[in-house]
Amino acid sequence: MSTAIDGVLLHWGDRLFYPGNRIIRGQGAPRLRGGRDRSAAAVRERIAAVVRRAPQVMVKVTGGGRGMRAIAAHFRYITKNGRLPFEDERESRETGKDALRELLEEWRLGGTPIEEVSDRREAFNIMLSMPRGTDPLAVLRAARAFAKIELAGHKYVMVLHDHQANPHVHLSVRAESTEGRRINPRKMDLQRWRETFAEQLRELGIDAEATRRTTRFQARRDTPLWRLKAREEGRERTHVVRAEVAPRHAEDIAAWSHVAEALASSATQEDRHLAAQVVGYLRDPESRMRVVSTQKSRWPVPSRMEPPRDRT
Repeated sequence: MSTAIDGVLLHWGDRLFYPGNRIIRGQGAPRLRGGRDRSAAAVRERIAAVVRRAPQVMVKVTGGGRGMRAIAAHFRYITKNGRLPFEDERESRETGKDALRELLEEWRLGGTPIEEVSDRREAFNIMLSMPRGTDPLAVLRAARAFAKIELAGHKYVMVLHDHQANPHVHLSVRAESTEGRRINPRKMDLQRWRETFAEQLRELGIDAEATRRTTRFQARRDTPLWRLKAREEGRERTHVVRAEVAPRHAEDIAAWSHVAEALASSATQEDRHLAAQVVGYLRDPESRMRVVSTQKSRWPVPSRMEPPRDRT
């Protein structure tokens, strides 16, 4: 593989897939380490996952408890009042109301005591989810591995919910660690958590990705409930809105353009085939590139690119 092409992929792939690496765990670009060849291969894998629309993981902070009253209420909710199995950071698996009460007392008194009602958030509630059809046990195993990596030193409890459409794990983590450090997840932390969860799913053979929505040119993850209801009742009105290209979207357009051009110029058939897939993905209305193809921008617009010709 061409060193120059690998260099382009590393440079622009880092902007597309790893924008926050410089502040992750105090290290620089941890997921692009391991040598140029290995890192460029990782970028190719991420590109291929996007264009084939690999299932995207969801990691969401759903709230948090300000005191034991709120924490206990959430524990009862996610365990169905002790009926569903729950496990802690020691992988101790329990069921029943008595075991749940014991766990709550351990949280209340372990480390800095938690008051019944607190003026600060003493726990964070996290949900890790995958689309319908994913093996629920694989989701649980990946969530378990995720917690060991990202929540080391904290008390946490997790419960698998596989009775709904999307298999998901509810995970509650004590904000204060055993060493007295407190977590306060921000946007970049959530993206890192998504990366870690997807990585653990792939280790189990599950196709999973954690690509930013802006990289995929998707402004929203879900259709708003009010629009779904209006659509069901036939009240939805369609209209054309002139869309402007946000600065971050312009940067992503530029990055995708450079990636496609580099792959198209490769001597390997695999790279040229991937370039054609990138162009096809960016031309697809589902990628929402149609809203930027008419904008005046100094960035190259991939939708105007011709698919690369096979040189073989």
